[in-house]
Amino acid sequence: MASIIPKCFSFIILIINMMLFSLISSALSQSPTYMAFVVNATALPPEDSFDYIVVGGGTAGCPLAATLSVNHRVLLLERGGVPHINPTIMRQEGFIPTLRQVDPFHSAAQAFTSEEGVPNARGRILGGSSAINAGFYSRADDEFYDRSGINWDPLLLERSYQWVEKSIVFEPQLQSWQTALRDGLLEIGVQPYNGFTLKHSLGTKIGGSTFNSSGHRHSAADLLNLARETNIKIAVYASVERILFAASDSPESKESAIGVVIRDSAGYFHHALLREKGEVILSAGAIGSPHLLLLSGVGPRSYLSSWGIPVVNHSPFVGEFLYDNPRNGISFVSPKLLEHSLIQVVGITDSGAYLEASSNVLPFPSPVHSIFMRSSSSPLYFSVASIMEKTIGPLSAGSLRLASTEIRVNPNVRFNYFSNPVDLQRCVNGTRKVGELLRSQAMSSYRFLGWSGAEFRFMGLPLPANQTSDEEMSDFCRRTVSTIWHYHGGCVVGRVVDPNLKVIGVDSLRVIDGSVFSISPGTNPQATVLMLGRHMGLKILIERMQKANT
Repeated sequence: MASIIPKCFSFIILIINMMLFSLISSALSQSPTYMAFVVNATALPPEDSFDYIVVGGGTAGCPLAATLSVNHRVLLLERGGVPHINPTIMRQEGFIPTLRQVDPFHSAAQAFTSEEGVPNARGRILGGSSAINAGFYSRADDEFYDRSGINWDPLLLERSYQWVEKSIVFEPQLQSWQTALRDGLLEIGVQPYNGFTLKHSLGTKIGGSTFNSSGHRHSAADLLNLARETNIKIAVYASVERILFAASDSPESKESAIGVVIRDSAGYFHHALLREKGEVILSAGAIGSPHLLLLSGVGPRSYLSSWGIPVVNHSPFVGEFLYDNPRNGISFVSPKLLEHSLIQVVGITDSGAYLEASSNVLPFPSPVHSIFMRSSSSPLYFSVASIMEKTIGPLSAGSLRLASTEIRVNPNVRFNYFSNPVDLQRCVNGTRKVGELLRSQAMSSYRFLGWSGAEFRFMGLPLPANQTSDEEMSDFCRRTVSTIWHYHGGCVVGRVVDPNLKVIGVDSLRVIDGSVFSISPGTNPQATVLMLGRHMGLKILIERMQKANT
């Protein structure tokens, strides 16, 4: 009897997923084009073969898979579902609710907390973090390309940016709060004013947005509309358990990737195998890619052995050099109702910090009742404005460690915020700029008039009164540190992968995502990661054609 219960439960889960997917399919006529080649992983055959297997349908994985499908058969594996059927995800007002509405295995945002106690999130949906983020789009700084260690092709790089931007990037129209931020930044000397530009330029600028003028989200998933339908299959609710390896014919590597093991939502397993000259490409992000490498036997020999994981390749730096850019700032209640706005304006300073802002509209916790007022069923709202600084770099490095041999369990992550004193000084510089911004004329209308004069009504910790004190400002930085969700590293170039993002010591295996970065690109990494997927896809196509012609 006991053995029957798990089977019944698996069958019920299978039926539920089939019903959910039939609802998705019934709406196909008003769905994105790519839904024509999306399948639930439960519908995958026990075994199939492909030229390229891309693990992770996120910010890099979607443009990469779409590009490779032009000439080759591609399987794109995503552990979450599809975004367009979730109205919360698809609207900019849903940014915060999406990050808050989490569960261990199914929500679009997978929550995790660093060992320092800082809450964070991973994308778990087709489109990845580009489907749950704040939508800001700005290209990398020139220094990033030189320091990344990646073998860039300048012509392909520019073409790749343009390919992305033509499809999913828009010019935002500033309203009151973002306009006030722009004016305040210019007033305190974050000059020059560069207007609307997608390029990284010192001063104040308006960046691009993946939300259109109606507040509708676009993401990496939309780039799948450009794929060749006959050459691509996208499997959702597909959890990749491990990478499969076999002995390599190459004198430089002992092992070669030959495919992956997939577990579907009903608990059944499937094998996706590589065809001749094919590759497995990890695009699971800065948490997912090093995590999967470790569980597949690519990592430090003694560490893997301590977990009972057979060692495929001794790679001592998998999970090391993991970074997260600190975010610090303040929030206050606005005396006037503001629009909902995410990041649109950025101040690029010369002191190691970027300044950004957002505004949110919230309902009062309970209606206000009075015997002198007629009660109303209409909710009452108030606005919260936030100003934040992002520390560039950073230089402080952390690491990722296994918490379990189960892929669905988050690994343990430590970022070591401000362990490098340069990062702490940059935070002090940035938060002082926030203080200057609060004292600007552009911010004067956001103060409440009281008996002691005009003042801000802060939510949370305000800036120290003595902002000239390095000690007090440093303490503020440490006490208020949070994430801006720009974590990166764990499979960095020169340590885990080579300049062409091939895993060192293993054949037919690459990592193409933000885990290869040792520094965050520009103000926000989204643009660069999207470009990276397209850029590397084009390079792989060109390299393969050149080999075929020799």
